[in-house]
Amino acid sequence: MEQYSYIRNIKYVYTMNLHVVAYPQLLPADYELIQACRKEYNSLYSIIEPHFTLVFLVPDMEVADFIGEVRKKTEGFGPIEFTFRCAIITPDVISKNYDAFLVPDEGFSKVVRLHDRLYSGLLSPHHRLDIAYTPHLSIAASPYVDKIKKIVDSWNEKEFAIKGTITELDIINYENRVISTIERVVL
Repeated sequence: MEQYSYIRNIKYVYTMNLHVVAYPQLLPADYELIQACRKEYNSLYSIIEPHFTLVFLVPDMEVADFIGEVRKKTEGFGPIEFTFRCAIITPDVISKNYDAFLVPDEGFSKVVRLHDRLYSGLLSPHHRLDIAYTPHLSIAASPYVDKIKKIVDSWNEKEFAIKGTITELDIINYENRVISTIERVVL
């Protein structure tokens, strides 16, 4: 925590692209399986670890206010256990790509509730209600839906259960394809 404290003393307005992500704790074999797919099919592989995004781009809020809001909204929430058992195809309305997502069976509703809680106060003007929120971990992206369909089919043709836990959230700045962690919040 100490390593990020210097940022709290600086006022950033309109200069940061703030997000909230959760890097789940996974078994090493499951992590390697996900990363092997991401390495081949996800352009963000070398930029960010496997993650859930809980708050998307907030470009116009002071960092201290953003951190304070996330801390306030997560107080008492607790860890989230989840299990992935399938992959799905989702069109990305922003990039016009198609994505392959791992979506949790168990833990789905708790991730949604955390997402909604984070957007219930100061962040509510940034909540994109025109885009449905589905808790997910992205494993592939492509402008070609047939390519994504093959990836999803390869995951779903066999039974799998990838269990994990979310115990903390990272407040990050994402700019010029570089991720900087500003603060870590324990659930």
